[in-house]
Amino acid sequence: MIADIALPRWAHLPGVEAAADHETLAMAKALVPARFNGFVPARHPALRYGLSLNDAGFFWESHEILEAVWAAAPQGGRERILLRACIQIANANLKLRMDKPHAALRLFGEALAELNELGVRKATGAGGGFADAFPTAALAALLRTKLALPALSKTDWVAIGTPGRT
Repeated sequence: MIADIALPRWAHLPGVEAAADHETLAMAKALVPARFNGFVPARHPALRYGLSLNDAGFFWESHEILEAVWAAAPQGGRERILLRACIQIANANLKLRMDKPHAALRLFGEALAELNELGVRKATGAGGGFADAFPTAALAALLRTKLALPALSKTDWVAIGTPGRT
C-alpha cells in the first residue's frame, strides 16, 4: 500500500463496529505536516492513501485521513476546496453503505458545488498541487450522473482516485 501503510484491518461503520482501526490510521496521519507550504502536493503519501482508502471501500477511514490533510492545507487554497469535495464524497459513500441514500444525495450535491467553485478559481501556476493535477471535470461529470439517478443504492458509491470507475 502507499507509504508502506497497509489498509485498515476492517472498514468502520458507525453504530455497527465498536471502533475503527485507529492504529493504522495514525500511521497515515503522522505523514501529514502541521502545515503544507503553498499547496498540497499531488503525490503526498497521506493524500494518496486517503484517496486509495475511499476507492478500496474504507469510506470512514478515507474521510479521517483526507480531513487531516485538509486541516494542514493552506487557507483559501484550491486544494482545500478539492479536499472538501473529496471528504463529502467519502462521507456520501459511507451514507450509502449505511443505507441512507437521501443523505448521500445531499452530500454528492455539496461535493459537486465544491467542484464547481474550484472550476471558477484560477490555478496559481504552482504546478504539482493536488488541485492542479486532479481530473476535476471527470469527477464532476460522475457526480452529475449519480445526482440524475432516480434513486441511489449501495452500489452507487463514487471512486475519487479514479473518477469514472466505481
